[in-house]
Parts: sequence; structure tokens; C-alpha cells
Amino acid sequence: MTEPRPGRTLIDAETLRARVSELAADVSRDYKGRDLLVIGVLKGAVFFIADLVRELTVPCELDFMAVSSYGSSTHSSGVVRILKDLDHPIAGRHVLLVEDVIDSGLTLTYLVRNLQSRGPASLEICTLLTKPRHRALPISARYTGFDLPEVFVVGYGLDYNEHFRGLTRIAELDGAG
Repeated sequence: MTEPRPGRTLIDAETLRARVSELAADVSRDYKGRDLLVIGVLKGAVFFIADLVRELTVPCELDFMAVSSYGSSTHSSGVVRILKDLDHPIAGRHVLLVEDVIDSGLTLTYLVRNLQSRGPASLEICTLLTKPRHRALPISARYTGFDLPEVFVVGYGLDYNEHFRGLTRIAELDGAG
């Protein structure tokens, strides 16, 4: 059995940069004049949120949550656990939840329900990647970077068993069962 490794490139670094800039322009236009709180979902969204926030032209604050539903597998376990909660209340705030990938929708549905129960003025989702054909729950993002085929991907913050986050591209994972 071979060790899992990054395979073919699905999205190169230049294409990632260009799309993140476009998303930031859309968010900046939509949140002009509002008090924006950007919440990143750790660890996968860390590269995306850093690049996105640097491109925003509206003031914003950052906070982070860490959740787990994968463990060391390439498929969701079906159980979502909050590993790190927000540092500050979100009641009355305009919240943009930034996620790396919407796959089954399980994790994001859980997060959205959790955050909505805290009384934000608004709550929208921005995701770098989505796998619409794999969606088990009906959830969508207001801002979406790219649609992906049904493959497990690594790079630009996404990992396999904590490896390959630092790749500057999004690649299909080869060799993982």
C-alpha cells in the first residue's frame, strides 16, 4: 500500500488568488457600512480566511471556531464536535462564516444552527470549495469559490491526517483508501 500523497492539481495557486480576490470584492460590496464579524472554521479555512480578509475593503473583526467530524478519515464520521468555541458574543453582529469546503453539509448545518441560536443580526456563509453532488443536507453558501468533483482534496489549508495543508494549490489526494 502506498502512502497518501497529493495527486493531480484541481486548482492552481494563481486561480485560487484570483477567485479569493473576486470573493473579497463581493463581500466588501455587500457589507459596506456594516459591522462585520468574520468567523473562520479551523484549521482548514486558515489560509483562505487570511487571504480573504487581506483583500476586504471593509473593516472587520475575526474570530475562530474549531470543529471536527472527520478524525483521520477521508469521510465524515457523522458526529460534529466543537473543539474551540468563539471568544466573543455574536448577538446583533453581521456574521460571515468562512469554511474551507462544504461536503455533506453536516458540519456546516450544525454550525449554522449553533450560531443562529446566538442571535446574530445576519449570518451568511463563504466557502472556498463545495461538492454539491455529495450534499446530504440542504445547505448552501452565499459566496462560493469553486465546485469540486467527488474527490478528497488537500492543499491551501485542507489536510489529510494533518498533512499537506501548506500546498499552494488544491490537489486530489492519491493513495488514501
